[in-house]
Amino acid sequence: ICQHEPLTKPLPHSPRPVAVLSSMAKIRIIGQAPGARVHASGRPFTDPSGDRLRDWMGLNEDQFYDASRLAITPMGFCFPGYDSKGGDLPPRKECRLAWHERITAAMPQVQLVLLVGLYAQRHYLGASAGKSLTDTVKNWQCITKSSTEPIVFPLPHPSWRNNAWVKKNPWFSNDLLPHLRKLIQLYY
Repeated sequence: ICQHEPLTKPLPHSPRPVAVLSSMAKIRIIGQAPGARVHASGRPFTDPSGDRLRDWMGLNEDQFYDASRLAITPMGFCFPGYDSKGGDLPPRKECRLAWHERITAAMPQVQLVLLVGLYAQRHYLGASAGKSLTDTVKNWQCITKSSTEPIVFPLPHPSWRNNAWVKKNPWFSNDLLPHLRKLIQLYY
């Protein structure tokens, strides 16, 4: 779709969708889009962001990549390329428009959804998302309590670029992460 019928300019490389779909997983991670390293490896979160996310979740690499337990469906399945400052471009809309409703419908067994980053939060939380990522993640208790099934849990992106954010918001490590790890163990 993004190569032959793009909504904007074509991808700067050949499409290489990276996602882990599952008919058994109880946990689903919805992130942004693969970065350049993930594009090269073809496996989600094979970068320092993945190391950090696994740590936040309290899972080792084997547990994280067990598709019978965990599905990974980013907002955009392919690496979108870089912006003029060298950062990753936003996820392309083609994947979300073509696939996300279908994927959600095809995985009714999912009981816990981790919304990693602003793009996933804005799409899946809609009006319930805060004005900023911090507002949304800070409101994690209300979001998780108000979600029926699946339980929805907002997280910042685990990128090193968010090191300052994590330090500036100690409640994230002190309050949110222990609760997240309990939920992961419950549904894993």
